[in-house]
Amino acid sequence: MDTTATIIFIIASFSLGVIVIMQRDRVPERLRRWIALSSILFIAFAFFLIVYSLATMGS
Repeated sequence: MDTTATIIFIIASFSLGVIVIMQRDRVPERLRRWIALSSILFIAFAFFLIVYSLATMGS
């Protein structure tokens, strides 16, 4: 199984989370909540992909 797309998504989602945390003062007030919620969803899905790939590693 080719995991390149999964690894790229995991790196991108964690990078988005770091950027949102570091640049939270520059984000407009109206967008701050939606960007934070979307980055939380991406990071949660990335954790799911990590756990799923570890669970199916032997298959």
